[in-house]
Amino acid sequence: MTDLRAPQPAGAAHFTEEADLAEGPVASAAVVTRLSTHGPAGLAALVEEVTAPLADRLTAGGLLALLGDPRIGDRPALCPVPGGEVEIGLDPRRVAPVAAAWAHVGVTAEWIDKETPVHRVELADYWIARYPVTNAEYRRYLADTPTAGRPRTWYLGAYPWERANHPVAGVDADDADRYAAWLSRRTGHPWRLPTEAEWEHAAAGPRRTDFPWGDGFDPTAANTRETGLHTTSPVGAFPAGRSWCGALDLAGNVEEYVADDYRPYPGGRAVHDDLVTRVGRYRVARGGSFARYGDLARTRRRHGAHPGPLYPVGFRLATGEPPR
Repeated sequence: MTDLRAPQPAGAAHFTEEADLAEGPVASAAVVTRLSTHGPAGLAALVEEVTAPLADRLTAGGLLALLGDPRIGDRPALCPVPGGEVEIGLDPRRVAPVAAAWAHVGVTAEWIDKETPVHRVELADYWIARYPVTNAEYRRYLADTPTAGRPRTWYLGAYPWERANHPVAGVDADDADRYAAWLSRRTGHPWRLPTEAEWEHAAAGPRRTDFPWGDGFDPTAANTRETGLHTTSPVGAFPAGRSWCGALDLAGNVEEYVADDYRPYPGGRAVHDDLVTRVGRYRVARGGSFARYGDLARTRRRHGAHPGPLYPVGFRLATGEPPR
């Protein structure tokens, strides 16, 4: 067992697998009884009610997992994002301050340097999914695709019915691509993963905020390690984290693959950090997760899937064609 009193190497806090033991938000029996009278539509509204206590939102989401969540249909709910020339990336002068702000959880300047420099990207109009793909949606894909592997987070391969409306995680980037291709065939509409620039613009918006909700970290706005759940949550259950375009869970819950492999931005340097050392070429993941600290929830943060249980990665979809 690790001696937590012993000196830890640089970045050690970032790689600690177990969170502190916490009770978490607990709803009373009276609350459960009261919420059970809402019906699916009322529960769905409560999950995303920013003034409701977290325990109520999670309880409503848990009931919806059993009753059927009306927010989750045969195709993703979408948020329109106007195109145009947008700024992506981080000013190199901000690398040191950002790293210093998160040094208490082991963040190094090298990791933040991957976000530099600021550059402009031309984006066409697109639509991004309001939520990441859920376990229920992924189950439909598996039922229709017997050769596909099951998510590593499904205990003994069993479908987690009590978490039907939680984001799927423990899949590879190729699995996400295959899911998008399957849904495209099934619906006759072209689905794909968002590009890295599309994902960042949907999260940061024209104001280029550091988090989807603004410039200051708020542990009540995203399911990150600071929140204390240390497990996935029903999609949309952290409505204070809603981005400018209406997308939810762009920060926290599970990290999300995008369409691009890591490469340095134009004018930037290639960063050969521990991720490159361990896995080589990798698909970029964005948004952070329940298992990681809030630094990974920053809108500019570029990351990837480390081997092991620390980094549960899922995905959300996008499309360049108007929904129909």
